[in-house]
Amino acid sequence: MYLKHSVCVVFLQIVAYCMSLPLPSGENEIDNADRIFAENYLNVLYSLPSEKNRKKRNVETVETKLREMQSFFGLTVTGQLNSETLAIMKLPRCGIPDMAGYNLFPNNLKWPTNNVTYRIENYSPDLPPVDVDRAIKKALKVWSDVTPLKFTRIYSGTADIMISFGSGEHGDKYPFDGPDGLLAHAFPPGQNLGGDTHFDEDETWTTNSKGYNLFNVAAHEFGHALGLQHSQDVGALMYPVYSYVNPKEFQLSDDDVKGIQVLYGPSTSDDSEHPKTPDSCDQSLTFDAITEFRGEKIIFKDRFFWRHHPQMTDIELSLIKSYWPDLPKKVDAAYESSSKDRVYIFKGRKFWELNGYDITEGHPRSIFRFGFPKSVKRIDAVLHDSDTKKTLFFVGEKYWSYDELNGVMDKGHPKYIDERFPSVGGNLDAAYKENGYIYFFRGTLMFQYSDVSKRILSVSRANSILGC
Repeated sequence: MYLKHSVCVVFLQIVAYCMSLPLPSGENEIDNADRIFAENYLNVLYSLPSEKNRKKRNVETVETKLREMQSFFGLTVTGQLNSETLAIMKLPRCGIPDMAGYNLFPNNLKWPTNNVTYRIENYSPDLPPVDVDRAIKKALKVWSDVTPLKFTRIYSGTADIMISFGSGEHGDKYPFDGPDGLLAHAFPPGQNLGGDTHFDEDETWTTNSKGYNLFNVAAHEFGHALGLQHSQDVGALMYPVYSYVNPKEFQLSDDDVKGIQVLYGPSTSDDSEHPKTPDSCDQSLTFDAITEFRGEKIIFKDRFFWRHHPQMTDIELSLIKSYWPDLPKKVDAAYESSSKDRVYIFKGRKFWELNGYDITEGHPRSIFRFGFPKSVKRIDAVLHDSDTKKTLFFVGEKYWSYDELNGVMDKGHPKYIDERFPSVGGNLDAAYKENGYIYFFRGTLMFQYSDVSKRILSVSRANSILGC
């Protein structure tokens, strides 16, 4: 999506040789090509001196830049190139330098007037022109809805924001890099190229979750064209890594709103609430669902989820749509069937079956396939027991027991939760089993339950699961 300093562009120039990046022990899967890629990433995005400038470059400098990058993305800061760091580097993204929080270009570059013009110079063959027009108009409206800005389209002459599609070297000395990687770039407000926004025609542009959604990318780019740099907030539009959001469901984050209003002030007509990214150590934090996921623990909250691997100290926060674009932006319940190696996600009267990062064909399906009566409108929480191959579905004050091996509900259900789990109560948010104990979540509390003694052993804050 973007490069150097005031120019939003990524141009990863492959060099013939590179200084060996510091590697942790056991990272043999990182080959020389990956190290070259990583060095170029740091050259462009974190001002690592080029190999030619040996006086300013040494192992300590490389480690410092790696630490900066790891710190920005919330990774364990080691100063060493590991597989986790490399995976982040390889995501499609924008290419101007990363900074913490919402940020502005140097000298707070902005348009001197609130009346900004734009012109679409050409179109992508991937989409009908009318779809491009709509995506561009809607992407600009994202910013005018929260500021006094007004965007006017012109059809000839030079506009403040000139919009075009091109591939490779396309006239601004910042060539695109082919499919994936660099998606588009934009220049900050100013004369000549200032505000101009270019999209890589080697990408597949769409109006849905396939390929790259033009609205999603354009809305991000126009943030740059108006004067914003990147945000460290994973839930912000100005976060540098691409993620899909259904344009009909899109909401500008609180972080984005604060950033753009520093430059242009607030809108007099915007009284809506803008979503904030959850704080893992907020004492009022509650969860939507918790499930195992191939050895990791996935904890859902609104449009986000935390993922925690038992062998790693970091608990990573991500957007649901970044991994499963076709899942709902908020879920009710989830569980992993160990015998099937599948994860099931529930929202309302529908469920989705996940095979890793793929949604099984034919989903979503109706929850009534599990054998629920028509009176069940949603699932509160799910508990899967890998030993008994039973899955318990909690709805209000009752629960159902599902036989995973035979694919049927056990007879005699539903039953009251207190019959099976005394003192736990109903209206649960989430549940999971670990090391012989069951953990129930309701509101801001987590209950550790012993199925042997049939009693609650301890009560703690729900977010203690996140290390808080």
